[in-house]
Amino acid sequence: MKNNILKTGFIMLFALTIVSFTTVSEKSVNVKDSNITWKGHKVTGSHEGTINLSEGTLMFEGEKLTGGNFTIDMTSITVTDLEAGNGKEKLEGHLKSDDFFGVNNHKKAMFKINNVTGDKGTYRVFGDLTIKGITKPATFQMTIKDNSATASFKIDRTKYGIKYKSGSFFDDLKDKAIYDEFDLNVNLTF
Repeated sequence: MKNNILKTGFIMLFALTIVSFTTVSEKSVNVKDSNITWKGHKVTGSHEGTINLSEGTLMFEGEKLTGGNFTIDMTSITVTDLEAGNGKEKLEGHLKSDDFFGVNNHKKAMFKINNVTGDKGTYRVFGDLTIKGITKPATFQMTIKDNSATASFKIDRTKYGIKYKSGSFFDDLKDKAIYDEFDLNVNLTF
């Protein structure tokens, strides 16, 4: 009995010692120094642009990434491959319309990290992405070095109710089809 009490006490002391040396921290993302770029593809080419992060945090246990939350300002979507007067404003307006992101009713998109695997700065991130009020799981690779994080991944827009000129939903689009997936490249500073 005395040995069991001593063993239990030792295990609890050991566990408390490990916990006390593990630092849990929340790091705010510097939204001014961070950037998100997007690229959408169609049969006859592509368009690209930027979108702003409103706020974000990354959670760490020691040096290891364990979680995070991000809010994206959908009203900030811009097109960078066209110049003013050459379709830039028209395309930006269309992306903000209900055909695409419906920013009048859905001003924000969100991403919440639910689980992280990996270490030494290279992680597989599992989370929930919400666009237009629809939440779906999203998984991608993230690299963290010093005070920066980068990730590149594809998003299937049709999973979020964005079906405009999707060849998966409409026949006879021919060269007017827009591919379902678009690219996001995320560079975070914290």
